Amino acid sequence: MFTGIVEELGEVTAVEDLGDASRFRLRGPLVTEGARHGDSIAVNGVCLTVVDTADGQFTADVMAETLRRSSLGALTTGSRVNLERPMTADGRFGGHIVQGHVDGTGTIAGRTRSEHWELVRISLPAGLARYVVEKGSITVDGVSLTVVEAGADDFTVSLIPTTLALTTLGLKQPGDPVNLEVDVIAKYVERLLGTGPAGGAR
Repeated sequence: MFTGIVEELGEVTAVEDLGDASRFRLRGPLVTEGARHGDSIAVNGVCLTVVDTADGQFTADVMAETLRRSSLGALTTGSRVNLERPMTADGRFGGHIVQGHVDGTGTIAGRTRSEHWELVRISLPAGLARYVVEKGSITVDGVSLTVVEAGADDFTVSLIPTTLALTTLGLKQPGDPVNLEVDVIAKYVERLLGTGPAGGAR
């Protein structure tokens, strides 16, 4: 489990195409400190399993399902990425409950700059708007954010200087894809009530 508080701005150092999968090599000296084979690290909000580590870098295999559901397939050598290690049992809950299971990809639709903050509008894929509410939480490329305004097919978030400086969200331009993970509690409630796609017809 993660909290959506990015620990490090990493970099893709190699991408190997395996046909129906990809193998990524990523630089992240902080998140690889003490990391071992089988550990989890979130990359742009996607929970990946560490294959090996060396010299502040780690390797992770990304299967076709992950490439299909996320924007990781668009990463190339030199791409910057948000990195976070799983939350420890005695850690602080700085963000919200994040699984690292991407629900879909959105697109940066626009940015409105201010002197000390920036309002970013992000489009939503069909079916995800029902889980996004004003003042609720959403994860964008692994960053836990508070929704400012929830529309029918998009939403806005306000980014402070720290988020702009220390995550990839400061680099994203209109048209760029982002990984989205909505509130898992909302999905469980929907499933239990049987009121939507997660629950099916009753």
